Amino acid sequence: MKKFFTTFIALFIATFSMLADGEGAKISFLEKSHDFGTIKEANGPVSYEFEFKNVGDEPLVILSARASCGCTKPEYPEKPIKPGEKGKIKVTYNPAGRPGEFDRKVKIQTNDKGRRPVLKITGVVIPQNNGEE
Repeated sequence: MKKFFTTFIALFIATFSMLADGEGAKISFLEKSHDFGTIKEANGPVSYEFEFKNVGDEPLVILSARASCGCTKPEYPEKPIKPGEKGKIKVTYNPAGRPGEFDRKVKIQTNDKGRRPVLKITGVVIPQNNGEE
């Protein structure tokens, strides 16, 4: 009886492993950071689009994109990204009232079981001269 039970469990595990779905959705970014360099506060917000690809075998769904500061606004596709297709996450930084260096992060939540990517933007804001420009 013990031998039968052990064999049954082994067969069950092997069968379950074979029937399990593929790898699922997988997000892959071309780059995860962008340096805006030196920007002028007077010129207003700056944006960058981070390109990604679904390298998995199921549709990729972006559930949320959260910035580390209210000065940073991420925009992401609301529709699922099919396997092999590309998408973009646009990150906009508003330098108003924020002279000096900045380093902001955007945390991405998807249905990719293995990853929680973090995008990063950096740069230096040159302050607006009070009416002298």
